[in-house]
Amino acid sequence: MEADAVRVLLVEDDPGVREALELGLSLEGHEVRAVDRPEEALGLLSWAEVVVLDVLLPQGDGFSLLRAIRERSEVPVLMLTALDGVEWRVKGLREGADDYLVKPYSLQELLARLEALVRRARRREEVLAYKDLRLYPRRMEAFRGERRLALSPKAFLLLKAFLEAPEEVLSKEALMRKVWGEEVEPATLEVHLSALRKALGEPSPIQTVRGYGYRLFLPEG
Repeated sequence: MEADAVRVLLVEDDPGVREALELGLSLEGHEVRAVDRPEEALGLLSWAEVVVLDVLLPQGDGFSLLRAIRERSEVPVLMLTALDGVEWRVKGLREGADDYLVKPYSLQELLARLEALVRRARRREEVLAYKDLRLYPRRMEAFRGERRLALSPKAFLLLKAFLEAPEEVLSKEALMRKVWGEEVEPATLEVHLSALRKALGEPSPIQTVRGYGYRLFLPEG
């Protein structure tokens, strides 16, 4: 697909199938996390752009996990199953799956379905933008112009805080609460702000407002 690599969470109980899918998706340029336990899958939801979920799992069934996913996230879910019956497909879709693929299937069909799900999700997802800066909260990506920014999780949250209130002055304490949930040592904030500024490059869009905090600002032209 023309879009960037996709973060795929693969939940599959069969080690052979899991390894083969992980390899195939990785060779197509996608980033894959492969697990076989529901608790592992739920812990990775905030990272994933799309979930590939097997109906049969060693601890509980895929439908139970699907319901748990839907209680926490709107991430697209493609279900895999050897259960070839209309009633199973209907059950999966009604439980919250976005698509359903019956085994055996080809890797190319799986890729095509995944890419279609992600295209639709990206078209409707939230984007925070200011001048030449763009940030996609759900997929944790940020760009300056066409350049993808390599940001640590804290630097990403700092940029998100600035983009939620462009050109407004944000106090150091407000930034700390947004990123860490509490006030931290000023030096900790400064370290992550320095890393963010370095990643953003010149001209720097982050201005220091002496005695108070910082703001995101770029002049016209």
